[in-house]
Amino acid sequence: MARWLTAIRLSGYGGAYFFAAGAFMSYWPVWLRDRGVDDAEIGTLFMSRQLVSIAATLAIGWLAHRIGNVRGVILALAAVATVLMTGYQFAHPFLAILLVTLVWGSVWAPALALYDGVLVNETKARGFTYGKLRAWGSLAFIVGAVACGVAVDRNGPAWVLYVGFAGIVLLAPLALLLPTTDGQRADGARHAPFGIPDLLRSKPFLLFMVAAGCCQASHALLYSFGTLTWRDAGIDDVTIGLLWGESVAIEILPMLASGWLIARLGVCGMVGLALGCAMVRWLAMAFTTELWALVLLQALHAGTFAACHLGAMAFIQRALPSSGVALGQSVYAAIGTGAAQAVVFQLAGLLYADWGQKAFLGMFIVSAVGMLAIVLLARTWKGGLLVGDSTNSSPVIHRRVEPR
Repeated sequence: MARWLTAIRLSGYGGAYFFAAGAFMSYWPVWLRDRGVDDAEIGTLFMSRQLVSIAATLAIGWLAHRIGNVRGVILALAAVATVLMTGYQFAHPFLAILLVTLVWGSVWAPALALYDGVLVNETKARGFTYGKLRAWGSLAFIVGAVACGVAVDRNGPAWVLYVGFAGIVLLAPLALLLPTTDGQRADGARHAPFGIPDLLRSKPFLLFMVAAGCCQASHALLYSFGTLTWRDAGIDDVTIGLLWGESVAIEILPMLASGWLIARLGVCGMVGLALGCAMVRWLAMAFTTELWALVLLQALHAGTFAACHLGAMAFIQRALPSSGVALGQSVYAAIGTGAAQAVVFQLAGLLYADWGQKAFLGMFIVSAVGMLAIVLLARTWKGGLLVGDSTNSSPVIHRRVEPR
């Protein structure tokens, strides 16, 4: 019983976060277009939010790493997010929406990076499987996406904001349930003897960020213009919500089987599988909006997102000491995925404005770059810690462990 209660404590915050994310990721462009924002400006909004998220995730991740109170930082971010979300209700001109978006980006992305760091550490310490806890977030994403689709179909685009806000108001109370001892070493020190420069000097860590970052960034066009593309093809909002829900529903399967998959494919194998699925998915989406094809292609989200995310979390867990996971996760989220997505979001807006659906070919190329990086990582990293040591202040160690 106690183990179940602990699992609920760890997964509750993620459930609220991803419920809101399901609404926003699926239908935010619809809300923006309803406010009079054009396609190029939508790309600018996504890029701007990502640029702010990069700096904020690094800064807040460093702060949490130094003070050793990750839960306190997550709680503060949740409280600020609740207040900030109301700003969108009153933002109508593009510049006003841009201003709120810039502030919003400084609290939304860092919270997820820190939360993932908590899960990585707690699953390692308590014997849980990361994927099984994270699967509850995926389930909440489905509920949020489908609920938003139904709300928009019945009441109009304004309800995107209302459905998302329903998840955001739960963030602060659920953050209180998170553990308070994450990120602290057994010897009492609150942060590992390494910093951001040490991570950025590590060739395997850089290759990891390029590989996983390209895979996640390749979703940019789908996230920003997928719903609009399907609407233009005559697909109704309820069906679009179900397509989004399907993609996340299918990702639960690898989440539940994450331990088995990583043991057999290894960290690099998981990310390589994700990039292979991405290349197939984006190439096909460039040429079809047939519903039966979209059902099949959305199922590849189990690879393009879930396999990549699980491989990334396994890499961070194995390549960094527990006391440095929060910092490593923040660097990966800010630079590996955040910076890459900022560039690709803007590229997506420009490509979509000129080429429409064919812009997915650009996402195919982004995935191919990531595939090259993961091949190089598989040849470089042998599974050991890259920086830091819980018993040694040396910034780099060379212990060999097979990257399973």
